[in-house]
Amino acid sequence: MKMGTRWTAGSTPPAAVPQAMRDAIASIEFHALTDTGPHPGWTLTWLEGRPVAELDTGVMVVIDPATGEAVVQRDPDVDVS
Repeated sequence: MKMGTRWTAGSTPPAAVPQAMRDAIASIEFHALTDTGPHPGWTLTWLEGRPVAELDTGVMVVIDPATGEAVVQRDPDVDVS
């Protein structure tokens, strides 16, 4: 079993975050974060053995099992209005 972890957006992701996800996470943070105000947090969980990084805003980064590349999605259950 793998344990999840949390970290604040804009800080260095923990070592548990797979390298394949790091560029996508950095890109999201670059485009979504401002220099003011509190930053949302990321949560890394493992779903059926695959990593899922979810920002508190509902943006998710997953690994495509066919290609091994990071895919950015939005959680439809998170209301960001």
